[in-house]
Amino acid sequence: MTAKADHILLLAGTSEARQLAGTLAETFPESRLTASFAGAVRDLPDLGVPTRVGGFGGTKGLLAFMRHEGITVIVDATHPFAAQMSRNAAEAAKMLKVPLVRLERPCWHPGEGDAWTNVLTMDDAAEALPDGARAFLAIGRKEIERFTPRSGIFGLVRMIEPPKTQLPSAWELILSRPPASADEEVSLFLEKNITHVVTKNSGGSRSYAKIEAARTLKLPVIMIARPELPEAETAPTNSALVDRLRQILARGS
Repeated sequence: MTAKADHILLLAGTSEARQLAGTLAETFPESRLTASFAGAVRDLPDLGVPTRVGGFGGTKGLLAFMRHEGITVIVDATHPFAAQMSRNAAEAAKMLKVPLVRLERPCWHPGEGDAWTNVLTMDDAAEALPDGARAFLAIGRKEIERFTPRSGIFGLVRMIEPPKTQLPSAWELILSRPPASADEEVSLFLEKNITHVVTKNSGGSRSYAKIEAARTLKLPVIMIARPELPEAETAPTNSALVDRLRQILARGS
C-alpha cells in the first residue's frame, strides 16, 4: 500500500517564507505544499505553489483546515511579532500530534556606536519618545494607534498596508517595503529631520538598513522586544529549517 503524501503547511509572512516556498517545493517534490498568508496581502507574488490568503479563525479554524487538507507538517515562517498565529499553530500542532518547525531568525543586537533604548511593549515605546521628537515609526499598521495620541511628536510612518487608524494631519505616511540600502534610509531621515527611530526587533537583513542609518546619523533607537512565543522546535535559517524538515519527513516515511 502506497503511503499518503505529506502535506506541508507553510505559514508565510516574511521575505524568508517567500524564498522558502520555492525551496520546499524543489526539495520535497513528492510532498504537497500550501503557503498561507494571513489577511490582505499587497502585491502578493506568484510563489509557484498553491497559496491561500486570509485568517483561519483561530485555533479551531486552523484545526478544521488541517484535518480537511490532511496537513502533516507545519512550517511557521510568520513574522516574529505575529505571536497569535504562532500560538495557534503550536496549539493545533500539539492537538493533532503533527511536527512543527518555526523559522526564528536571530534578534538584532546593538553594535558599536548604537544608542538603543530597549522596551518591552508598544506603549513603553510611545512613552519613551520625548516631546518634540521627529520619529521614524517602523512598527506596522496594527500598533500605530499606540503612538497617535502623542500630540507633541511628529511621526513618519512606513508600512505596506494603510492603517485603519487615522494619522494626525501633520504626520506622513509611506506605503512601501523597506529599502535594502542604508544610504536610502539616511537620505530619508535627513530629508524629514528624523531625531528618533522606533522599530520592532524583527531580526534578519531585509529591514536592517534603518538600523545602519540610525548608527550612521547617531540617532537614538527605541527597540521593541519580541513577544514571548510558545515553545517549539526552531531553526535560525532557511537552510537549517530545510535540513530539519528533511529529517522529519524521512522519519515519517
